[in-house]
Amino acid sequence: MTFLAETRRRRTFAIISHPDAGKTTLTEKLLLFSGAIQIAGSVKARKASRHATSDWMEIEKQRGISVASSVMQMVYRDHVINLLDTPGHKDFSEDTYRVLTAVDSALMVIDAANGVEAQTRRLIEVCRQRDTPIITFVNKMDREVREPLDILDEIERELGMPCVPMTWPVGQGKQFGGIVNLRTQTMTVFESGSERLPQDFDAMPLTDPDALQQRFGHEWTTAVESMELATGASPAWDHAAFLAGKQTPVFFGSGVNNFGVMEVLDALVDLAPAPQSRTSTTLVNRQPHTQVMQPDDTPFSGVVFKVQANMDANHRDRIAFVRMASGKYTPGMKLKVMRTAKELRPTSVVTFMSQRREAVEEAYAGDIVGFTTHGGVQLGDTITDGSINLQYTGLPFFAPELFMTVVLKNPLRTKQLQQGLAQLGEEGAIQVFKPEVGGNMLLGAVGQLQFEVVQHRLKGEYDADIRLEGSQYTGARWITADTPAELRDFVNAYPQRMAKDAADTLAFLCTSPYDVRLAQERFPKIHFHPLREHAGLSLGSAG
Repeated sequence: MTFLAETRRRRTFAIISHPDAGKTTLTEKLLLFSGAIQIAGSVKARKASRHATSDWMEIEKQRGISVASSVMQMVYRDHVINLLDTPGHKDFSEDTYRVLTAVDSALMVIDAANGVEAQTRRLIEVCRQRDTPIITFVNKMDREVREPLDILDEIERELGMPCVPMTWPVGQGKQFGGIVNLRTQTMTVFESGSERLPQDFDAMPLTDPDALQQRFGHEWTTAVESMELATGASPAWDHAAFLAGKQTPVFFGSGVNNFGVMEVLDALVDLAPAPQSRTSTTLVNRQPHTQVMQPDDTPFSGVVFKVQANMDANHRDRIAFVRMASGKYTPGMKLKVMRTAKELRPTSVVTFMSQRREAVEEAYAGDIVGFTTHGGVQLGDTITDGSINLQYTGLPFFAPELFMTVVLKNPLRTKQLQQGLAQLGEEGAIQVFKPEVGGNMLLGAVGQLQFEVVQHRLKGEYDADIRLEGSQYTGARWITADTPAELRDFVNAYPQRMAKDAADTLAFLCTSPYDVRLAQERFPKIHFHPLREHAGLSLGSAG
């Protein structure tokens, strides 16, 4: 049985950008033009009842920022497009990092006035490590922005790869006349207004340059000069180089005005890759062996890259987001969590349109499906139909850099607090550490805003009102040893420093960088890990 035709129809990508580059707006426009939604919300109108489709958490509506990644599926030109929106805020980079392990390509949104910004650099680095193909969209051309040649130059420097312009702007700000589509050799004429749909914009052929010169004057002359310079300096489009993460196609437009977005949607279908093969580890005679799974291999397999509690406040549900890596899902299939070898019995299996969900009739490699669970599933878990024994790797957890101590205001709410922390820890919203010798729970985060979100969610979702107090700890390292005896000796030597995380993995808490060095000198056979991939695997290689 082959699922090749179905997997080739799939495109799974993430949108990445610095905050305020227009990512959420662009997400909505892609959904709008594919027919997935009828009306676009506005993040700006956060006091109105209509919020951005991809921002569903209460705190996001209040602040107008995305703090949780969300998943949306749409159909366009007979292709199934799975779009993963990521939090733009740097404090949620871990969630973004994990989302990027679940996609085959990325759409990078750049503010044409600000160029490549700090958060974008971080995300680019993640894509580069994985050789993820990147499509670039330069947004906000209807404003006073930088010269397109300058922006291209900066993108090339920051990405470390050549840019190939696919569209080119004519003018900017009040003089923005439109874009030249270098693929179709036409110019689409810009008129402002978010109510205008792509089919409402006039297209003029480039075969009559005099008419274009007459209509756009100096802006056209300048655009032609810079376009010739750009195409002369750029390499020819090489699809294989793009797929290898060695070249990026660049598009210009204005997301808020629905302009230049259709070209990006077409590029996702025409240029972005279908689901790729994934490497897994199998245990043969207790020894790890790598195995490459192809998307159209028959056995069902996938990876849990996100767990989200309480998406529906009425049902207190938890959803495991699974990126399918191979096979086909059909309702009623038996599923197995490879880490625990336990059967997964989801109460429902859904695809997503942000908060709206639909029961899955069938799903293939590349699709994101959600399993409603009541525990027993963690980030990084491999789910299969039980016919194969494998474990996908590569979902990282970073050692936190900030720590706070949890103090419960009402001690009678201890049970609610424990449940809340267990669930928020499992979903990766924050890292939760339970000291081995007792005492208050510790929260570890990459960024300060994570603490605020967790405090807000504990109160709103679990009725556990907490106060956060400073902690003496400034870091953590996950620890492993070659023998149980060595580990026991180490734990006995540092009982106050030992804590277990949400996945029950042992960690050593530090008050300064010297702590690890001193402990390492004293116990040379203990391994200290700045990141852990997955609780179900040995950490020996992660140091």
